[in-house]
Amino acid sequence: MSKGRLEAFSDGVIAIIITIMVLELRPPSESTLAALSPLLPKFLGYVLSFIYLGIYWNNHHHLLQATKQVNGRTLWANLHLLFWLSLIPFVTAWIGETALAALPLSIYGMVLWFAGFAFYLLAHNLVALHGANSVLATALGNDFKGKISLVIYTVAILLSFVNQWIAFSIYVFAAVIWFIPDPRIEKRLAK
Repeated sequence: MSKGRLEAFSDGVIAIIITIMVLELRPPSESTLAALSPLLPKFLGYVLSFIYLGIYWNNHHHLLQATKQVNGRTLWANLHLLFWLSLIPFVTAWIGETALAALPLSIYGMVLWFAGFAFYLLAHNLVALHGANSVLATALGNDFKGKISLVIYTVAILLSFVNQWIAFSIYVFAAVIWFIPDPRIEKRLAK
């Protein structure tokens, strides 16, 4: 089965998710800088979520770049990932509306955790489809970044109930780990 439709569908869904998310940002009714102050949690949540969606889009592209074909399991694994990504606008709006309150911030982290797990499942499904000696399998290796991200999200989820700013900073840290595109797949494809 060709991968082209999977790529196009996923790109479209991610673009719609970003569009929905930006619609939650409402300008203040006053024309002062002070009127922007209450919007800071919403804006910070939006920026972080936009970066996360960009990271997933970028890594999804790289993952499929090293893929020759997909199967039914891949389609379902990809839908699983898109489901969790589609919840990002909701949890982003919630943390913004509640000024990073503990429960919404922990649920934000749970959505990130499940999105990370879904990406891990998608990647490993593609490795199983293409074989242990494939370009994708050798590029991903033991997928340390994927595994450590789940640990980081778990710590941040728990810390959401202790200190919200530390938890938010940990979510930022996890994004920084992934922000620089992973060169493993590009290096393998260049060979």
